[in-house]
Amino acid sequence: MRPVGRRWSLRSRLVIAAVTLIAVVAAVIGTVTTVALRSYLYGQLDGQLQGLARRAAVPPPGPDDPLRFVMAGGAPLGTVGVEISADGALGDGIVSVQDDSDNRRLEVTAHALSDAAKSALAGVPRDGDPHSVELPGLGDYRVQYSAGIDDTFLVGVPLAEVNSTIGTLVVVEVCVTGAGLVAAGLAGGALVGVALRPLRRVAATATRVSELPLHSGEVALYERVPVGEADPRTEVGQVGAALNRMLDHVHSALRARQESETRVRQFVADASHELRTPLASIRGYAELTRRGKDGKEGRELTGPDTRHALGRIEAEATRMTGLVEDLLLLARLDAGRPLAQESTDLSMLVVDAVSDARAAGQDHVWRLELPDEPVTVRGDGARLHQVLVNLLANARTHTPPGTTVTARVRPTGGQGVVLEVLDDGPGIPPGLLPYVFERFARGDASRSRAAGSTGLGLAIVQAVVAAHGGTVTVESGPGRTAFAVCLPTDPTDSQAGHRLITQP
Repeated sequence: MRPVGRRWSLRSRLVIAAVTLIAVVAAVIGTVTTVALRSYLYGQLDGQLQGLARRAAVPPPGPDDPLRFVMAGGAPLGTVGVEISADGALGDGIVSVQDDSDNRRLEVTAHALSDAAKSALAGVPRDGDPHSVELPGLGDYRVQYSAGIDDTFLVGVPLAEVNSTIGTLVVVEVCVTGAGLVAAGLAGGALVGVALRPLRRVAATATRVSELPLHSGEVALYERVPVGEADPRTEVGQVGAALNRMLDHVHSALRARQESETRVRQFVADASHELRTPLASIRGYAELTRRGKDGKEGRELTGPDTRHALGRIEAEATRMTGLVEDLLLLARLDAGRPLAQESTDLSMLVVDAVSDARAAGQDHVWRLELPDEPVTVRGDGARLHQVLVNLLANARTHTPPGTTVTARVRPTGGQGVVLEVLDDGPGIPPGLLPYVFERFARGDASRSRAAGSTGLGLAIVQAVVAAHGGTVTVESGPGRTAFAVCLPTDPTDSQAGHRLITQP
């Protein structure tokens, strides 16, 4: 399974990386700031606590109240004071609170500490250093042990204001960081998009090149990355320049291949054309010699062996003529010569081709499956008839007697028609199936050239069908081989049901 990150675009990954880095930096800065402020505020509070502890240890002259420092000036509201007896037990304890019972003014009074608060204070170390403790009902406090001249005390001041300040700072930091990350993401996405625009142009050029038909025919490969995106001083420019150099090499190679193919194609066409005349002469002279007679007595001038040899010369010349005609046709199709474009009744072509195949292969069972209405296509009727003849001849020559061969015309329901030739023979060998449409392709003995096959029949089928804008495919296995030719229909074609015709 491919990692999730690889499904993201480069733009997304760059923006996410930048935002993540900003988030880490903001988190570090926020943490350091919060820790520094906390240390500063705690230092101030501890100084205030130590001042209260000194006042508690050396009380000023006045009424004999050891906890009067809680209400003295300078003590923050909520100050706690607890007297410690000689045996270490906690005595009386008070906390300063604000009394708002009188609506006209607010006064600071002292309330006694609860037993729960005293129990929490009893666990505070008595080492003279400030310690944090939570007092039930009062909140967090900083508490310090103070040993006076006559008495000892626990003095505490509330942490509410310090905690509130730190909490406010954390909230502000989180909000500012979040807003900053959103802004950084939007701005980063825009900036990265602008920076990657040349790379997208390079990718667009590569995409256009990938869509060109480079596998055959004359190739015009003139797509290039614009000069502005091929500056070798930038990273994207280096990619663009490298792509342009690669396209130059590919263009040169394709042009050399095209020139070579053109020379070979022209040679095949010229050779095929030139061979037609001598082959016709060989056949004519062989037939004339084989049938020659004495002009006076009417006696044959050749013996049986000579006549047999001349017959073989005629047969081989006929076979070679067929091969030359096939090569000439393929050369013309490769050169892209236009075919006739006329409305052709495909159903009638199939009927005629099957009739001819039945006459040539009476030991096979021939079947027709045609629509109730004619199906017409735009194309060259003679070439389409040749496609049918080649497919039916392929089925006849490469299957044993008694094989059922079916020719079927099946409209697809859209702007197309499928012509199928099926047989229930032994099938095409799996090793040959991928190459069955290649020129001079032959299989094992079951599909040999014993019947005179040149190995060009199916190659001609594919070339003619491609010239008509169609496709041809084959599926084969023991007991079923199916060739399917897909052609565009003529717009005036009507489609209906099928009728079945069997020709034993």
